[in-house]
Amino acid sequence: MDERQTSRQHKMIITDRASGVLNGVLDILSFDINEILLETEQGMLMIKGKDLHVNRLSLEKGELDITGRIDSMLYSDISPKGKQGESLFGRLFK
Repeated sequence: MDERQTSRQHKMIITDRASGVLNGVLDILSFDINEILLETEQGMLMIKGKDLHVNRLSLEKGELDITGRIDSMLYSDISPKGKQGESLFGRLFK
């Protein structure tokens, strides 16, 4: 149980805007070389940059390693009052 609780923490370590290690990742919704959209324990996270690459992903551990030029990171909360069956993007862009 202690290991499970630790994996629920959301933590980011960004080094020189060129690489990052993230914990607490639930899912990757989309990614390309300019943008990565993640679902994390703290809400939706959009990472924008150039030449972004997902080097390692472990959804079981909730870990993600990325490289490339990281220009911005933006969080967006998911409303718990979302309608049953409503799409994720519908809840995000109300």
